Amino acid sequence: MTRWLTAQASSATIKTTPVDRLLAITTQSLRVPASSFCDWCHMGNASAKRCDCAAIVGKIAFLLASLVFPLLTQATTPKNKAPQPVKKNCGSGVVLKVSAVVAAQGSLLLTEVQGLEDLEKVKAEWDGRGVPLWPASQPPHVLHGMIGVDLEKAPGSYEWKISWTAADGSAATCGLPVTVRSGKFATERLTVEKQYVQPDPEQQKRAEEDQKKMRAIYDTETPEALWKGKFRLPLKGDVAGRNFGRRRVLNGEARSPHTGIDFPAAAGTPVFAAQAGKVALAEDLYYSGNTVVIDHGFGIYTLYAHLSEIGVHAGDTVAASAEIGKVGATGRVTGPHLHWGLTIDHARVNGLLIVQKQP
Repeated sequence: MTRWLTAQASSATIKTTPVDRLLAITTQSLRVPASSFCDWCHMGNASAKRCDCAAIVGKIAFLLASLVFPLLTQATTPKNKAPQPVKKNCGSGVVLKVSAVVAAQGSLLLTEVQGLEDLEKVKAEWDGRGVPLWPASQPPHVLHGMIGVDLEKAPGSYEWKISWTAADGSAATCGLPVTVRSGKFATERLTVEKQYVQPDPEQQKRAEEDQKKMRAIYDTETPEALWKGKFRLPLKGDVAGRNFGRRRVLNGEARSPHTGIDFPAAAGTPVFAAQAGKVALAEDLYYSGNTVVIDHGFGIYTLYAHLSEIGVHAGDTVAASAEIGKVGATGRVTGPHLHWGLTIDHARVNGLLIVQKQP
């Protein structure tokens, strides 16, 4: 069961750790007067040379501290914890929940609204844009939603807010602030054919037409969920994706960040739909080559690029894990792989997160 944290201040208890206690003992040992130990040092050995017992004890304590300190530090230093879900009580039984209130660029947030009777009249927004909500199958009177934090969203605080009509007919609102922080993305330098960095006028016109097609698709929001169940990776077996958010320098020129996940795979490897939906595009594009875009509803789209073969047509309805094409090296690429993208309400999001986080 998910543990939700309340968005309220809580008290804190300060505790000492084994490291603190070891340091205190070491410090205390170093401060003990030499006279307290010298009798012990010379006991039974009157002919021994005079020794600085305090120095000896101090060195022993320091040696113990240097040996034990790293072990205790490793055992007691808290590890970086994953962002914790947060909830807010809005009164009259209405509760807001969000999977985190601090999110990096390119991340995904899950939201939940509980306690409202008339779910159809509930509206949600984030940073002035509407956020779709859909009813949960169970329990009743619960709405789910997703917030995509764009790859280049400016760092800052943005309010996730819902509005509804209260029982007495008055307008009611409640919200939670979400802080966006900069993502940590690497820079990648690639060498590609000159035409993909400096296209001629005809190629540039084609690329601009492709962009218009994509904008028109993402501007269209199907007002229902076409998927059912959890999203899946688009390749079978033990696969690892990479490169999301990488800042790319092509032939020495800085370009826009990499907006998807790259899955290295042999040409001809089958590619599968991450979830059920409707094919919004299935054609050859200038930069991404043979490309398929699937509309999953509520502004959620997945993209599959650089395919060697396309196995579906625009308008087709596809089931989750249906084969839609094969891995290739078409478009602007340096070798065979699958480029897989996730867009949520125009926000370019790390696709691995919808697989990992979706309840």
